[in-house]
Amino acid sequence: MSKNSISDVATLAGVSIATVSRTFAHPDKVAPATRAKVTQAAEQLDFTVSRTAGVLKSGKSYRIALLIGSSRIEWFSASIIEGLNATLHAAGYDLVIYSVDGIEQRKTFFKELPLRGNTDAVIVSSFDISNNEAEQLQRIKVPIVGINCVASKILSAAISIDDTAGIKLAVRHLTTLGHKKLLYVYEHFNSPLRFSSSRRITSFETICNDTPGVQGKILPIDFGDNPLDATISELFSSSNPPTALCFHQDSTAIPFLFRLQKLGIRVPEDLSIIGFDNSTFAEALGLTTIRQNPCLMAQQAANIALALINEQPITRRHITAPLQLLIRNSTGPAPDITSAN
Repeated sequence: MSKNSISDVATLAGVSIATVSRTFAHPDKVAPATRAKVTQAAEQLDFTVSRTAGVLKSGKSYRIALLIGSSRIEWFSASIIEGLNATLHAAGYDLVIYSVDGIEQRKTFFKELPLRGNTDAVIVSSFDISNNEAEQLQRIKVPIVGINCVASKILSAAISIDDTAGIKLAVRHLTTLGHKKLLYVYEHFNSPLRFSSSRRITSFETICNDTPGVQGKILPIDFGDNPLDATISELFSSSNPPTALCFHQDSTAIPFLFRLQKLGIRVPEDLSIIGFDNSTFAEALGLTTIRQNPCLMAQQAANIALALINEQPITRRHITAPLQLLIRNSTGPAPDITSAN
C-alpha cells in the first residue's frame, strides 16, 4: 500500500492543502470545526506529518530545554514538568529535561548549546546562572525563562515566589500562637549550585532576630544524615527545647509527624509543626504549610517562553507568584499558653 499524502487528506476532508498544512503547523489559526474534519481525515488515512519538514521550513526545533538542579525528580520538579508539558505539548513543542548537578555541568550546557542549536528556549528551575551564560543565549537569540531563580533580573523573563514573604507568614503565625522558641530544620544542599530556597534560611534568622522575645535557631542537617534522627536528637538534648518547628519543605515535615506519633509527642499540643510547599499528602495529614503552586507557575513560564520565541509582546517579564498560609491541625497554641488556660 502506498503512503497517503497531504493531498489525500485535503480531498477527504473537503479542504485545501494549505488548510491541512495550517491545521498541523498552527492549529490555533484554524476553526475548530475545520480542524476536527482534517484531524478525522488524517486519522482515517493513517496520515502522519513529517516533523523534520516543519522544522526546516520554520527554522525552529520545536524543543524547549528544562534545566533542573538534581537527578532526582521530587514533588517540585514533577509539578514543574507537569505544568510545562500541559502548555508546550498543546503548542506542538517537546520538553527536553537536562539534569544539572554542578557548576561545571551547567557551564558545559551553555557552552555547547549554540553548537547544537536544537533548542528554541531554555527554562531554568530553582537555581542560579551566571551573567555570561545568560549573555550566551542572548547572542544566539534563545530566550531563557526562570522559575524560582535567584538571578531573575538577567534572564529574558522569570516567575518566582518570595521566599522571605513565605517564611514571614510562617513565623508570624507561630508567634501569634505564643511560640517564642522556634527551630528551623533544613538539609544541606548536595550541590554547589545556588538555589533560590536558600533565602528561606537567612530570612528565618533575620525575621526572628527582628521579632522581640523570639529566639530562632537553625538546624542544618549534613547530607547523608537522617533528618528525623537529627531533629529528634536536637529536641531531646535541649534543656529548653523549641515549641515549634519550621521545616524547609513538606517532604521532611511529613515523615517527622509520623515519627512523633511513635514517640508519644503530641502535635500540636506538645509541639507545633509547619512546612513549606503544600506538597502531596500535606492536606490529608493536616500539615500547616506555606502553599506555592509550581504547576501553575510552569504553565505561565511556558506561555512566556512561547511568546518570546514568536517575538510577541509580553506585559510582565518578571512575575512574583502568590503564596498562601494554610493553617491546619499541626500548629496550635504554645504549651505554656495551653497550661495557663
